Amino acid sequence: MKSHTVHHTFETRARREFVRITPDVQEAVDESGVQEGMVLVSAMHITAGVWVNDDEPGILEDALEWLDKLAPPSWRRPETEVARELLPDGGDYRHHRGGEDNGDAHFKNLLVHHQVVLPITAGRLDLGPWQQVFYAEFDGGRPKRLVIKVIGA
Repeated sequence: MKSHTVHHTFETRARREFVRITPDVQEAVDESGVQEGMVLVSAMHITAGVWVNDDEPGILEDALEWLDKLAPPSWRRPETEVARELLPDGGDYRHHRGGEDNGDAHFKNLLVHHQVVLPITAGRLDLGPWQQVFYAEFDGGRPKRLVIKVIGA
């Protein structure tokens, strides 16, 4: 059994963005020499996540809109009355009492999850025809870290 770990650091440009990391994950698999196994991909930040989905702008925009409905950002003015009503009592998150403004990002992490496990078959990520791996950033604009751990034979 082999194992190989890569810590990947990159800069997010925006507060919220989806970064396609499929090539980075495949590169780690290639470096490992693993032909059959699994790869764990994990965000090392509690305001980000890792997910697998279609690399299609509409899906990504819809996902962020859906996440905003479940965990509204209070760092910007709510766009509708419904959005205002969804905010916690007092119009803000308790987390912000310590000076932060990213309470929504913590809840988006809970919804998206901070890691995924993917199969490796014949030395390749075994993804569906449209699937891509994304780093889902909800409080960015600064350096971010990701750990990729490949395990197998």
